[in-house]
Amino acid sequence: MRRGGYNPSRMATPIEVLTPAQIVAELDRTIVGQQAAKRAVAVALRNRFRRQQVPREDRDDILPKNILMMGPTGVGKTEIARRLAQLARAPFVKVEATKFTEVGYVGRDVESMIRELVAAAVRLVEQEQRDAVTPQAEQESWERMVDMLRTALEPPYDHFASADTPQPEHPLAGQDREQIKQDLQTGKYDEVRVSLEVEEAGSSFLQVFTPQGMEEMGIDMPGMGGPFQARRGWRTMPVPEAYATLLDQEVKRLLERAGIHRLALERTEQTGIIFLDEIDKVAIKSGSGGGPDVSREGVQRDLLPIIEGSTVQTKFGPVRTDHILFIAAGAFHMSKPSDLIPELQGRLPIRVELEALGEDDFRRILTEPRNSLTAQYEKLLAVDGVTLTFAPESLDEVAFLAQEANQKFENIGARRLHTLLERLLEPELYNAPDTLQGTIEISVDLVRERLGKLIREAKDGQTVV
Repeated sequence: MRRGGYNPSRMATPIEVLTPAQIVAELDRTIVGQQAAKRAVAVALRNRFRRQQVPREDRDDILPKNILMMGPTGVGKTEIARRLAQLARAPFVKVEATKFTEVGYVGRDVESMIRELVAAAVRLVEQEQRDAVTPQAEQESWERMVDMLRTALEPPYDHFASADTPQPEHPLAGQDREQIKQDLQTGKYDEVRVSLEVEEAGSSFLQVFTPQGMEEMGIDMPGMGGPFQARRGWRTMPVPEAYATLLDQEVKRLLERAGIHRLALERTEQTGIIFLDEIDKVAIKSGSGGGPDVSREGVQRDLLPIIEGSTVQTKFGPVRTDHILFIAAGAFHMSKPSDLIPELQGRLPIRVELEALGEDDFRRILTEPRNSLTAQYEKLLAVDGVTLTFAPESLDEVAFLAQEANQKFENIGARRLHTLLERLLEPELYNAPDTLQGTIEISVDLVRERLGKLIREAKDGQTVV
């Protein structure tokens, strides 16, 4: 895959350098349709890379263009944002605007989403660092395992040994370390139990109330006794378990915790993405006021400084939100974007309307994406020895029935396919592997028999689809 303009020495943060067209192509592998939304997020991601390439003195002046997605439920709003974060290897959190309350009310404050984003960045950076040091940790762990195995197999000392009855020979005598290591890796000594010193740490965090809400305060006081002091002891365990424990110890020893936190803060500020869902639920309908609407407007005003750019205190350090990308989304059934306060509208300059999905889209969703629903069920049943196949006409019928159900009942988009396929395959999922084996083909007649009846009953109010 072509990568344009990449210069590692000029970009400290690991942003994917795919072009907008390549980003859209990657999103097409897992998401059907919604080309306008894909183009908008692709440009936003590419602009982050472009910003990293400009002179440092000019970077702070280039702010991200936040996005407002509008569309009914089940059309791919959340999935687009989530896949975008995976492409960018960026810290990503999804929060619901309805969970927040105005400052002074009981509930979560808006700054909590920044603290969640930093925590996600710490996990992301820590996993990357673990992957980087794991080869060295594996090598050192095997070396320690050799020594532990020698100790475990050491024959007991015979105090009555003599010239005629010498000390028993060590089982590993005459074998070099490489041979022993190879035997360990092939599982020859998996049944041997070895002794290992392990650390059973107490709670290293204490929850405290701060002006920003509930926070966890790290405790790093080795001399402090009680529940914060790590307890060390010896345990006897089989070789595979001992190796896994050793590997975890070596990885932790090689990790630089302070460096992880520092890099996580930088990654949050420069590449973080927050998906703010249900933004329409805090919009104030035209002509209304008072009651809960006051709190809704308060939440919007609390969001303003976060989206515009401010400093939020976290347990890992202060975080500036100027360059965090915010993607807000909502169905806007009962309200419209203009019902948001004008200041918040101005902070979401890019508007993208996602289209409702139709029968053709449902048919493509069933087969085209890399993680299509039919492929998921085929893999699940293959575990129990059942080969599941779908006749092409059967998928056409499922798509048609999904569209019909969305028109006659509530339109829940592609989520309708989850409901229908689960009902369609319920007998196979239940009977495998006890009374069901071999190859099973889902025919169009079977779909009409099981799902057609279900939708007819739903029309009569006898069941829920």
